[in-house]
Formats: sequence, structure tokens, C-alpha cells
Amino acid sequence: MSVTVTHADGIATVTLNRPDKLNALSADMYEELARVFGELNLDDAVRVVLLTGAGKAFCAGGDVGSMGSYDIVSGRKRSKGHHRMVLALHHLEKPVIAAVRGPAAGIGASLALASDLIVASDTAYLLMAFKNVGIPPDGGAIYFLTQHLGLARAKEIVYSARKLPAAEAKDMGLVSKLVPDDQLEAEALALAQEIADSATYALTLAKRMFQYMYSPTLEQLLEMEVLAICGARMTHDHVEGVTAFKEKRKPQFKGK
Repeated sequence: MSVTVTHADGIATVTLNRPDKLNALSADMYEELARVFGELNLDDAVRVVLLTGAGKAFCAGGDVGSMGSYDIVSGRKRSKGHHRMVLALHHLEKPVIAAVRGPAAGIGASLALASDLIVASDTAYLLMAFKNVGIPPDGGAIYFLTQHLGLARAKEIVYSARKLPAAEAKDMGLVSKLVPDDQLEAEALALAQEIADSATYALTLAKRMFQYMYSPTLEQLLEMEVLAICGARMTHDHVEGVTAFKEKRKPQFKGK
């Protein structure tokens, strides 16, 4: 299965399980994750959710190899599938910890940033490489980055599309805890257990209060994101970016 869920001691561990593809998200995984997050939200036995990836990566983003051409209608439908997943994670009333090793790229970075806390191994990095395939960020990336960093630093990360190593992300406040790679699972689980053993309903209320601090809402940002990405998918640069990725060459963008 491309998404697995295990339960122990009040902790639900959700694992992106496509290690041969660095856990890049397929179309089915978006829907599966939305369903899983929704079910966990209603499960009173779950007090904390731990989100991680199998193998040497957290999530390499969307599966670029499966991307094709979209018109405004099919593109909007595709984006809405992504958004169901992100909103289901964002609205999870339980604390969510992302345990990240290797790349958290594209919408994979959005998943990590949508979590409440990030425990990262020293191999981890965030990568907002959307411009390399000719589209603006999706999965609420701009919303989450700007919440954490403010406009100037969020813009620098998106515009540069550079790798953001875990140590730098820790200095910025994006990462809560930085650990050696071989200790990632143990450290993330220990933090999850500490939280699971605490007054988690009080943390649920605190989480809701944190979400009320920001405007526009995530829903409003995601609606704007749909329109922007649908338009971008019809451009030369998006087609060129995806084609170049598949052909393993440098894209020749024209800005149109």
C-alpha cells in the first residue's frame, strides 16, 4: 500500500510508502491521505498523529512523471484533490508531528509545513522547486511559509527554488528539533508520546486558536491557488518544465 497507518499508545503513524519513488505522491495517494486524515480526526483513540515517509525520503513532491496536459476544468479538479488532502491535514484537531529525512520537496514540503511540529534528521531539506516545472507553489505552501517566516523570507525561498537544509530551517524556526539521521524515528516517537500523554484536548483548543490568528484563511488562499495553477498549466513553461524533467535535461523557459 502507498499509504500505511499503524496505531500504538494513542499515536497514529501515517507513512508515505512509495520509497522507490522517494514517496512522490500519486493521484491515488492524495485521495487516500485525505480519507486517512479525516478518519483519524474522528478517532477518539488517536491523540497524536505522526506523519513520515518510508526509506530515505519524506516526500519528493507530486509525481512529475505522471503529469500531463490539463484544461481549466480538469486542472481545477486535480487541484481540488490536492486541497482535500491539505485541508484534511490542516483541520486535524490532534497535534501532528512530521518526521522528515531527505527531501521534503514541492507539495511534500507543504505536508511537512502543514503539520504542527517538524522533527528533522540531519539529511533533511525543504525544496520549493515549483518554478522548475513552470507552476506557482501548491498545497498551501505560500500560506504556511508566510505564516512561519513572513513575506520576505518566504519569497526568497520560493523565488530561488533552492534547497533549504534542515539546520538552516531549524535556525529559521521551521524545524522544531534537529536530530542525527539514525535517531529520527526514536526522537519523533518520543516527542509524539510525550504529547499523547499530556492534556491533548487542551492542545486541540490551542491549535484551533492558532489557526484563528491568520487572514486570509487557508481556504481562501487555496481557491486563489487553483486559479493560478490552472492558468500556469496551460503555459509553454509548464509543458517545457515537465518535458525537461522527464528527459533529464535543463528546461528552456520563455516566460510565457
